[in-house]
Amino acid sequence: MLTYKRSDQLEITGYSDSDFARCLDSLRSTSGYIFMLVGGAVSWRSAKQTLTTSSTMAEEFVACYEASNNGIWLRNFVTRLKIVEGSEISLKLYCDNKSLVLYSNNNRSLTKSNNVDIKFLVVKERVQSGQISIEHLGTNSMIADPLTKGLPPKVFHEHVAHMGVLQFEESLV
Repeated sequence: MLTYKRSDQLEITGYSDSDFARCLDSLRSTSGYIFMLVGGAVSWRSAKQTLTTSSTMAEEFVACYEASNNGIWLRNFVTRLKIVEGSEISLKLYCDNKSLVLYSNNNRSLTKSNNVDIKFLVVKERVQSGQISIEHLGTNSMIADPLTKGLPPKVFHEHVAHMGVLQFEESLV
């Protein structure tokens, strides 16, 4: 069961993650993201990336691009509901790749691949225009991990609990 908390402020918090070339057939990475609002998951996705990347930073940028597309749509949707009057809903996106955070705030090119460079530039422009903020979060705290890789049961259950998901019996207590 998904659970949510009462809050006077709305902040959309996203977590973006990917694995690097774990698909043995295509060597493509899996991207995953989850967006939280008032303590519970409101949007999530896990999918194999459509292009093959040559570095972990490039595949994290592809994942971040996909997550930021969804996050901006979600923020616009919630804003139009007019739940909170007169305030802009912030959008924060966490990733566990320090290089991605660094490169999203400077002007250097990422790769020689046009497809990845376009996604890189879009993410960078969104950060510089203030549409999103991207912050580093340690791998142990990345709650999007269950969407991209297998985890030990204890870690999996901890991440799922942070998503606001409880077993039905727990909610009755």
